[in-house]
Amino acid sequence: MYEGCYTAIITPFNDDTSVDYEGLGNLVDFQVSQGVDGILAVGTTGESPTLSWDEHEKVIRIVHERAGGKVRVIAGTGSNNTKECIKATRFALGIGIDSVLLIDPYYNGPSSLEIRREYLEPVAREFPDLSIIPYVIPGRTGTHLLPQDIAIANSSCTNINGVKEATGNLENARMIRSLCGSSFSIISGDDEKTLDMILDVQIKATGVISVSSNIAPAAVSKMVKEALQNNSDGATEIQRQIEPLFDIVTINTAEESIHGTVQVKARNPLPTKTLMSIIGMPSGRPRKPLGRLTRKAIDMVVSRARILYENSKVLNPIEDFFDVDIGKRLYSDDYLDRLYYESY
Repeated sequence: MYEGCYTAIITPFNDDTSVDYEGLGNLVDFQVSQGVDGILAVGTTGESPTLSWDEHEKVIRIVHERAGGKVRVIAGTGSNNTKECIKATRFALGIGIDSVLLIDPYYNGPSSLEIRREYLEPVAREFPDLSIIPYVIPGRTGTHLLPQDIAIANSSCTNINGVKEATGNLENARMIRSLCGSSFSIISGDDEKTLDMILDVQIKATGVISVSSNIAPAAVSKMVKEALQNNSDGATEIQRQIEPLFDIVTINTAEESIHGTVQVKARNPLPTKTLMSIIGMPSGRPRKPLGRLTRKAIDMVVSRARILYENSKVLNPIEDFFDVDIGKRLYSDDYLDRLYYESY
């Protein structure tokens, strides 16, 4: 059973865009110190699409070396190529990891039937001692592993025993619970829906794989624990405090181009990683083709962070662990240099 808060760890980069492995280790140590239940290495939040497989493996190894034995480590080994997925999964097993996250195959567009028969089940049968977690996020992949196929896969391969559910559709999650039963783990893949998914008696999610817990691991962990203990009032109060972080996982702004108004969607991990840079955590800028926020978007990031800073102690552990003055950094444009586009 996957229960609690798992952080989808950000992969920090140096100025030359190489992986900042020392910074990564520090981020992992921070997460462990704040009481998270687990860490996901090289998920989408960790910019898996732009990591080479050598980098991919090294990030997984470092996360496991720093956190393994202290909290659960999940390795992101999914691909749109089953052979490649098997190779990455074999590596994870070889260094002692017992859980892997397999995102639905992206771009080449297999049906739910194909995802199950040509991807999930072959990997699960190849590695019966590993726990396999499908990751369903149609908005990223253009594919959708359906509840019916999740249930069939769970029946045929008992090590497919949980799902990261990020469809944004609570009815989809309810069907998964109905078909898969009470012992199956449903893990929220959407920070802002986590509380609803845990408290909904037809879903009973068991936790979250979180983006926002990169910045507020203790608070997100406490929210999840309160919700799992059916303390809805306590969980709701914590969610109210950390909601500014949920607001910036994805940011939509209307920007003026020379040809008229254009909608710009800044997607995870760009906004969260930008805030980490502003407040002094190891982060760096994302790798291309991810780039920068617009000025409107960065103003939103800063304003939400100021609300968080002024109304709670959620950011205090960052100041203590990384020896930074967040108050100073949030109220000076000096820390926004090169983090946003000057114009459309």
